[in-house]
Amino acid sequence: MFTRRDFLRWSTRSAAALGLSQTGLFRLERALADEAAPLIWLHGSSCSGCSIAALNLVTPTFGTLITSYVSAKYDALIMAAGAEAAIEALYKGAGNNDGKFILVVEGGVSTAEDGAYCVIGHNEGVPVTLLRAVTDLAPRANRVIALGTCASYKGVAGAGTNPTGVVALSDLLAGQTAKPVINIPGCPAPPEQLFAIVAGLLAGGEYALDADSRPKTRFPHTVHWTCPRKHLPKATAFGQPGCLLDLGCRGKWTMAMCPNHKWNNGQNWCAQAGHPCIGCAAPEFPEATLLKVVTDI
Repeated sequence: MFTRRDFLRWSTRSAAALGLSQTGLFRLERALADEAAPLIWLHGSSCSGCSIAALNLVTPTFGTLITSYVSAKYDALIMAAGAEAAIEALYKGAGNNDGKFILVVEGGVSTAEDGAYCVIGHNEGVPVTLLRAVTDLAPRANRVIALGTCASYKGVAGAGTNPTGVVALSDLLAGQTAKPVINIPGCPAPPEQLFAIVAGLLAGGEYALDADSRPKTRFPHTVHWTCPRKHLPKATAFGQPGCLLDLGCRGKWTMAMCPNHKWNNGQNWCAQAGHPCIGCAAPEFPEATLLKVVTDI
């Protein structure tokens, strides 16, 4: 069983990694001990892979997080309410916690035809689009998190001709929020990153964001930087133990921590399994050509 004490210990380590002061750590402890933080989680144009990854995390479990340490006011994937009752809960949860809740958006935001391609529910018979919900709630949130590459950079949902007009959350909300949108890219986004960042926010922490709106402390370098294969001779065929750069690996251009946190609760990751990094956390994913050049690696 993962107890409150275990979660506090884990969160404190995460907050310390963000460089929070003793005051910040004290705020985190008080936030976790005294009052659950309001959380609203919206689903847009995506495969729900970020939610599935979070649900599969063992330490801490997603269920532990939302039942004991935050107050999930709305998450269509796991909540019991449906139809108009769910939308009522969404706006009630935001209204009762104006300026306090954390808004998480998973998936890109469809803007074509006033967002009609992504309807998340109805209110008194009127369709409520993700576009409407995001533009209503984001300016009222304490912080806004774009979870996954689709929310952060359009990703798969906004690739190609993009007939539904999917846009990145930060582009949609430019100038509409008091603080910039925090991007946690990845396809799916690493749940360890999400939980650590939420812990930092609960502690009153601030984030220095890089040019692509990622927290610098959580995305400090490329996949290649800590890849255990990078010093090996380059592989010329799959199945060989060498560096995979000549086989299409995009680790040199992708800012992510996969070699460190790995996947499936720390069991494995792409290059360890013999597959090149496909750059799923890069702003250009899944386009064929990466536009950024990383040097001095």
